Amino acid sequence: MSTVNTVTEQLTRAGQAIEHDSFSIIDAEVQGHDYTAEQWPIVRRMIHANADFEFNGLTDFHLNAVEAGITAMLRGGTPVVADVEMICSGLSQPRLAHFGMYTHQFISDADVIAQAQQQDTTRAVQAMRKAHQRGLLDGAIVGIGNAPTALIELARLIAEECVRPALVVGMPVGFVSAAESKDLIASQHEVPWIVIRGRKGGSTLVVAALHALLALAEARQKHLMGIAAQG
Repeated sequence: MSTVNTVTEQLTRAGQAIEHDSFSIIDAEVQGHDYTAEQWPIVRRMIHANADFEFNGLTDFHLNAVEAGITAMLRGGTPVVADVEMICSGLSQPRLAHFGMYTHQFISDADVIAQAQQQDTTRAVQAMRKAHQRGLLDGAIVGIGNAPTALIELARLIAEECVRPALVVGMPVGFVSAAESKDLIASQHEVPWIVIRGRKGGSTLVVAALHALLALAEARQKHLMGIAAQG
């Protein structure tokens, strides 16, 4: 059985060659790293997304983060709950569909806006609350790349309401509470996380991290299928 991913690769040989060459250049230029064999492809794809080598070091992982993400993807039907539409739009629909995954975001919903105005909070806070009310957060992969307040609210839901996502990819960018929100989610031990320490982040980096996890999940899937075929 082929060990090459088919679903999570670029669709053309030219595209695949460019991506693989880019990864090779990153590997050659990195002056060492402290990541595991499964963590590094995630960091490398994040570097590839914006040519910023500082993510080698700024990216931090809960000990069980990668395994938790892969397990959730292989389970099938796992929702991805995002803080903004950009993450949902950036994720490859065929790659998600391969694992029966689907996306949700509520940032622009009329009721979310109304609640934020009424309670003098942010739309991102209300969007996380709506996802919780709909029962979408437990077992989900939550990707936050824009709104620190969404990550702060998620940390509160974990601590106070026992919400249990499968994995939190917390990478909000900004100057107000961005670094603090990531430190907060990383300080809890109930839910695995991947974060970017400090002010840097963004939705494109959440997408890159999730695409890397999807590639790892497909590789694991093919490996398991190979073992089953041999048995």
